[in-house]
Amino acid sequence: MNPLAEMGKMLILFGIFLILAGALTLFLPKLSQLPRLPGDILIRKGNFTFYFPLVTCLILSLLLTLILNILRR
Repeated sequence: MNPLAEMGKMLILFGIFLILAGALTLFLPKLSQLPRLPGDILIRKGNFTFYFPLVTCLILSLLLTLILNILRR
């Protein structure tokens, strides 16, 4: 198959995924408040708060990798 056609299909799938993710964040405001998992970094000092969802990012990355690998086959 033509490599450009493959890349075009992947870009279309990625665009659809972005549209769905955007729609979910618009219509489900509680989705943006992901639970804090053990391993997420939270630093509070006075009026400064830093939160980095390290474990949440790793889990989301793993799930997206699995979904994209399944769709690619």
